[in-house]
Amino acid sequence: MMNIIPEITRESITHIINENKRVDGRALDEYRNIEVENNVISKAEGSARVKIGKTQVIVGVKPTIGEPFGDKPNLGVLMTNAEMLPMADPKFEPGPPSEASVELARVVDRAIRESEIVDLERLCIKEGKKVWMLFIDLHIIDFDGNLFDAATLAVVSALSTTKLPKATFENNEVILNEEETENLVLREKVAMSTFVKIGDKMVLDPALDEESILKARISVGITESGKICAMQKGGDEPLSRENILESVEIAYSKNKELISKLNGY
Repeated sequence: MMNIIPEITRESITHIINENKRVDGRALDEYRNIEVENNVISKAEGSARVKIGKTQVIVGVKPTIGEPFGDKPNLGVLMTNAEMLPMADPKFEPGPPSEASVELARVVDRAIRESEIVDLERLCIKEGKKVWMLFIDLHIIDFDGNLFDAATLAVVSALSTTKLPKATFENNEVILNEEETENLVLREKVAMSTFVKIGDKMVLDPALDEESILKARISVGITESGKICAMQKGGDEPLSRENILESVEIAYSKNKELISKLNGY
């Protein structure tokens, strides 16, 4: 995606941020309004919509029966895919996944996987034979910056609403009882906080105009119990040790606020 920002706009935003202010009036460490809504897709076994400011993400979870990986015969499988719809932003193009959509899917998948909020052993139906595979589909329907945080909240919220039919393994086949479902139990919750460096400042929850002029970006995933489970660096310039420590400290301070937005637990 090409992003060409007029130099006068870049200088204006940078000047404002260097004075510890923002164009939309927020503090440098302040989120936009966050909304979380569950069960928004009737055909999915779990779903959620999250809005951060004008950025809007919908997630659907679709479980299916499959075979486990050979080296993990007793573990279920998670698969995350992200689709950036052209209606969300003129720069998003139809066709094969872009680098941005692949990165988004990988970062969110890492946060969910490394946080271990899903007990993959409980998704095993018959060890070495059959397991539940959870396909997590992210759809970006309105883009105004900071997809990582919105998508992570949406995935956790969607997983929290996911129901699986009761499954048994008999005569070498899986028998599903569609009338008897079980909730997907999450061990805990996880949220991500994203910062961009503009001028000399680290800015939380960048809106699109801020994200478009970033020098560097860092996203920090933290579990409810306080474990850092994912970090992702973006942008062309390096971050100093001080930049990283400042971001991690703020991410910890915001984690409870973010997790409180998740419902359906």
